[in-house]
Amino acid sequence: MSLRCCLSFLVLIPFFCAKAEATEKASPPNILLVLADDLGYGDLGCYGNEVVHTPHLDRFAAEGLRFTDCYAAAANCSPSRAGLMTGRIPWRVGIHNWIPMLSPMHVAASEITIASLLQKEGYDTCHTGKWHLNGMFNLPGQPQPNDHGFDHWFSVQNNALPNHRNPWNFVRNGIPTGPLRGYSADLVTDEAIDWLRRGRNPENPFFLFVCYHEPHEPIATAEHHLRHYAHLDDPAERALWGNITQMDAGFGRLLAEIDSLGLRDDTLVFFTSDNGPALTRYHPYGSAGPLRAKKGYLWEGGIRVPGILRWPGKVQPGSVSSTPVSGVDWLPTLCEAVGIPTPEDRAIDGTSLLPILEGESLERETPLYWHFLRARGPVKAAIREGDWKLSATVNHPDLKPSGGITEEDLSSNRMAELKEFHLINLRDDLTEATDLSSEEPQRFEKMKSQLINLYREVREESPEWPTWEFPRYEGRRIEWPEYEALRKPPTYLP
Repeated sequence: MSLRCCLSFLVLIPFFCAKAEATEKASPPNILLVLADDLGYGDLGCYGNEVVHTPHLDRFAAEGLRFTDCYAAAANCSPSRAGLMTGRIPWRVGIHNWIPMLSPMHVAASEITIASLLQKEGYDTCHTGKWHLNGMFNLPGQPQPNDHGFDHWFSVQNNALPNHRNPWNFVRNGIPTGPLRGYSADLVTDEAIDWLRRGRNPENPFFLFVCYHEPHEPIATAEHHLRHYAHLDDPAERALWGNITQMDAGFGRLLAEIDSLGLRDDTLVFFTSDNGPALTRYHPYGSAGPLRAKKGYLWEGGIRVPGILRWPGKVQPGSVSSTPVSGVDWLPTLCEAVGIPTPEDRAIDGTSLLPILEGESLERETPLYWHFLRARGPVKAAIREGDWKLSATVNHPDLKPSGGITEEDLSSNRMAELKEFHLINLRDDLTEATDLSSEEPQRFEKMKSQLINLYREVREESPEWPTWEFPRYEGRRIEWPEYEALRKPPTYLP
């Protein structure tokens, strides 16, 4: 090769390197987030359940990274979803509890969501399934899914009504669909698949947020999913496990579509749940595994959930991580994965999880934190650092579990202070029975100070909503069909 050719080649090296770097930056991952509803920590085969039939999620865990200490951002649905979408402690956002229809509570237009960030970066965005981030769903006065960054949405405010079979309350891009035929898991999956095939621009990366209703009651389960549980005597138990299998089948079809479109290697997929199992009187089944309590509690059974990540080339198949992670971590994680900064004009409480994928330790500025004054049980606030969890009660009258926000909520939100702190080592004590405050005085005082400071900080930042009550007629409280349905025995037959 001549000297001139050599010099020309050397001149071109920076150009090719710059072009390769630009190409890499121009190809961010597709993102699929999948959220189950009331799926407990012990409700999947890959988390130790020997009854349930979840072949697709079990295979998915074998293909990716399974988190043993994955947390929802809250102990029930609306706050958990708000934390996941904003990367912020839900109380900061003003989502203190689950949101009834017509409630003033909502995720404000001023909040920045994963979808709005990715949409600005050229992502096509879609939401299918349960929304539950406003009370005035598909009505004027509050932001709708499109106002929070979703180009396409096929959503319901909360539950599929009257249950998972033949729901009538879905809305597609602001237009009610009317009665639909089929089961919610299939309808939500069908919409997501149709959007992947025909609704997006294949030249753009996508963000798809699929929110299943399963296994939240009132449930309905197709007969072919019940056959796995013919040996069980109680129809309620058959229906519950069959309902999880129904969701698993929808998830499997969704992954199969990703594969058929040739998108597996370019797509980050994360599956989790919004809180622990409900374990109601109609469905006393479901499992928190070895954890204490259930949905609505700030003990581990209410907030620790399945969490599985697949990202080919980034995640070692069949790997397991015991690092504590939370729903609030997904906004900063996806920002780093895409190569954009996290919002700097507000507190972002999560942290990027990418160091875990590189075998590094995770450094948090804000401990994992939960704050729920209507929580069941005495614990109303908690933080976790490493293996240690500190919980606290409050010096205010206990509030019974309920939805929305009332005058008594406002009083507690303004006045309640923390008391009766308990320090637990979760590696040794999953039942959260042994208080180690006296054995670890320095750790206890440090975490107590952190918890009190965070509690007061998020209380100060939280919006204060007008109060909301169920309407009354002739002195009798009128329940919306959604909540009335929850008080009736569910239908088990398809």
